[in-house]
Amino acid sequence: MTEPNQAIPIRVRPEEPGDHDRVRAIETAAFGQEAEARLVDRLRGRVSPEVSLVALTAEEAGDEIVGHIYFSPVRVGASRKLAMALGPVAVDPVCQKQSIGSELCRRGLEECRALGHPVVFVLGHPEYYPRFGFEPASAHGLYYKNEHFAPAFFVAVLEAGALAGYSGEVEYDPAFDET
Repeated sequence: MTEPNQAIPIRVRPEEPGDHDRVRAIETAAFGQEAEARLVDRLRGRVSPEVSLVALTAEEAGDEIVGHIYFSPVRVGASRKLAMALGPVAVDPVCQKQSIGSELCRRGLEECRALGHPVVFVLGHPEYYPRFGFEPASAHGLYYKNEHFAPAFFVAVLEAGALAGYSGEVEYDPAFDET
């Protein structure tokens, strides 16, 4: 294995049905609980559009999935404009600190842009997501549920001017509130 904080070669591809068990295991291990794995299970097949990618690293026995990222649709404000939300993203704890999560974020945002989704939201760590172009959503009059979440709620604009007409509460699928 490489040293921490050193990138390892990976390839990224869309998640396939045969990946579900491994993705579930990675989500559970990365978060130390099953909540995120259950969330992805609930969202699959229930929401559209979705972007679900896996990261694979070459091992002697063959490619092994070591990371996963998921994007699902959200609706914004009274206009009910469609946008995408990143979450969750997870990397096998054995492979963390090797830029796999970063590569998944970059590739996922590229995929969202390629599919015509110009705005992506994330509720996450303030130190992590700005490196991918995320900025505080509150600066644009956008919020998740209430102001308590403002320090961790971000938006990335993938197409210049795309936030025109977006304001108010960003509503995630009800699956995010289920336990």
